[in-house]
Amino acid sequence: MPRNGAPTRERILDAAERLVIDNGYAATSVDRVIAESRTSKGSFFHHFASKDDLARALVERYAAADITHLYAAIAQVVADTDDPAERVIEFVRVFEEGADDLMSAQSSCLYVSVLTERELVDRGTSSQITAAIVAWREAIADLLRAALPPDSDLDAEALADHVFVTFEGAFILCRATGDPGHMRRQLGALRRLFEVLLVQGAA
Repeated sequence: MPRNGAPTRERILDAAERLVIDNGYAATSVDRVIAESRTSKGSFFHHFASKDDLARALVERYAAADITHLYAAIAQVVADTDDPAERVIEFVRVFEEGADDLMSAQSSCLYVSVLTERELVDRGTSSQITAAIVAWREAIADLLRAALPPDSDLDAEALADHVFVTFEGAFILCRATGDPGHMRRQLGALRRLFEVLLVQGAA
């Protein structure tokens, strides 16, 4: 019976993700990934045709997990409350409360690492990131449209993008200062801004 190669593939992807986030794509060699994942060159090339193939698989996996977390948070807040404004606030709170665990698991975001690499952008790897960003925008904008007053002139999509920008900016801030607590604090600040906008502003 043939062996299931999925665990080896995932081990390679786990190692590559850590290395790319910490060092960048250009500085992450196939040999380094092989050593970090404790696999062989034969195993690597059994699962990935090239380093670029690895990059595509890496971004695809990361983006899929990212969207899964997004939809899980949406489902949680929709189940918890019928109030549209509270749904927006609680959506941010879900990630705020998980921020410390997130930052203990990774030092930055793969999106930042990939988008700063012209080599990857030129080869189309960033298209999967764009799709993930659009998914975040559409899902959060739907929450916001339901919470904003009918006569509001605020752009729900721009506000939704601001949520995503807060995440990515906080990753950079954490990395630059060496303080992972910035993620939780920035999400807390965003939550309080939404409280003022959607609850106090509507009172």
